[in-house]
Amino acid sequence: MDPGAATPLLASTVSPGQVAVGLAYVTFILLWLYSELLAYRQRERSAHADGKHDPEQQSLANGQANGEVPPAADAVQVLPMTKSGFARCLQLDQKTLLANREYLKAGAEFGTILFWYYVADRTTVFPEHAKSYSRDVMGFIFLGLTLVAFATSLKKAKAPVLLNRQQTEEWKGWMQVLFLLYHYFEAREVYNAIRVFIAGYVWMTGYGNFLYYYKTKDFSFGRFCQMMWRLNFLVIMTCLVLQNSYMLYYICPMHTLFTIMVYGCLGIYSKVNSSPAGILTKFALCFLTVYICWDIKPVFYAIWTPLSPIMGYIDPRRPSNDQMFEWYFRSSLDRYVWIHGMMIAYLHPFADAFLQRVDSWPLRSRWAVRGMLLAGVAGGFTMWYQLVYMLPKVEYNKVHPYTSWIPITLWCMLRNLLPSMRTFSLSLYGWLGCITLETYISQFHTWLSTGIPNGQPKMLLAFFPAQYPLLNFAGVTAVYVYVSYRLFLLTNTLKSAVIPAKVGPLLWRNFAIFGLASAFLYITALILVHIIPFTPFMSPILAPRTV
Repeated sequence: MDPGAATPLLASTVSPGQVAVGLAYVTFILLWLYSELLAYRQRERSAHADGKHDPEQQSLANGQANGEVPPAADAVQVLPMTKSGFARCLQLDQKTLLANREYLKAGAEFGTILFWYYVADRTTVFPEHAKSYSRDVMGFIFLGLTLVAFATSLKKAKAPVLLNRQQTEEWKGWMQVLFLLYHYFEAREVYNAIRVFIAGYVWMTGYGNFLYYYKTKDFSFGRFCQMMWRLNFLVIMTCLVLQNSYMLYYICPMHTLFTIMVYGCLGIYSKVNSSPAGILTKFALCFLTVYICWDIKPVFYAIWTPLSPIMGYIDPRRPSNDQMFEWYFRSSLDRYVWIHGMMIAYLHPFADAFLQRVDSWPLRSRWAVRGMLLAGVAGGFTMWYQLVYMLPKVEYNKVHPYTSWIPITLWCMLRNLLPSMRTFSLSLYGWLGCITLETYISQFHTWLSTGIPNGQPKMLLAFFPAQYPLLNFAGVTAVYVYVSYRLFLLTNTLKSAVIPAKVGPLLWRNFAIFGLASAFLYITALILVHIIPFTPFMSPILAPRTV
């Protein structure tokens, strides 16, 4: 092929996965519209009468809209699939459709956003602009957003607890903003800082999950499945619609893997978790496992190469013979820091008690200790900055797995030095911290532009001409944040319809229904793509991008 020739950036045919998602989307649209028609008729009939709730309405999940097993079904061990809310919706049972309007609408809206991904990223409906780095503009945007957050969203917690939930969500939020700005402006000079931020996300995976499992001792399979749904449902559907590899969104498999490892660390032989010796032994085994599976590279490849259809990735713009390199590189950078997060979570009660004790000391003693802590933070950060952070990219990546815990620990110390610093947080950044997964995935297709299956986001999505870069940034960002927030809500709504928190007949029945429905859609799609010559666009307006 002539490298200078214009090349269509879409596959010549639609994939079975795209057809399967399309069939599901159309089904949800039709069922939702019919449910709205039924609701309209019901409102008309009750206009002159008092409407009453029908307790027999059944939900998509199990017969009730809240996703819990109804009391009368507690003793039932076998739940027929034909009696499920999903099956009754397909049978056009009016009561069930009315009860499930929320879930049907969520499915329809979710599919609409995926269609928006496709239109924005893979067609010429919206143009692309080249990235342009401006340190001044990038710094101004972040500083301006931070000032707005301080002015409008400063929130006080109930107690000055070390590393409380509001604080960690805020932490995720401002890191995510800088991470996204780094991608938008291609700010290569802050690459090392972004590596630290990604390590911070992985650190919080270890920290947050350890705290939950250690305190609640809740290792239920239902809760675990809910977590896996949260981490993977959106990314899997996006991969199907856009014909991308799972590893294009590398943070999702990273968080999934390390979440599973935290779950295994505490869930296996959980009785020893109450023993300091037992928990320290588990930490040591985690370090040993990571060393064997990552530092000995042939072991890593032996484990993961059989999973290359899922974990493999080749950038079409930079072809390579090693499809596992991306997964090895990304996961190895932060292979240890999640264990440090677990260790800090284990020490959390002791550190929190120490800070509370310092807060109660006389003024002079209190500030003497705080002064020493601050001096230690300043000295540690200065040494890390000069000896590690200033290294060139390649050299920095070599030491990052062994040093990323240093700035993270120093930040935790600085951020929690005073009671007021532990009490107050910026809820604007906290809100953004709640939707980091959705903003991470959406940036590829509704803020930036990849253009091709498995392509990196090298261009910017554009609503306005190139001579209006800031106006375009504002417009695209507004749509991008809105779409991300809606996806956050929709993913949780659909999760409540499919996965109950408790393990039981309902969970297994829902798994069976979900699996059978997926298999039916995919087999139907396979048949259709061999019968009908699908094309990825239906008019010149939706023509594929070219290079």
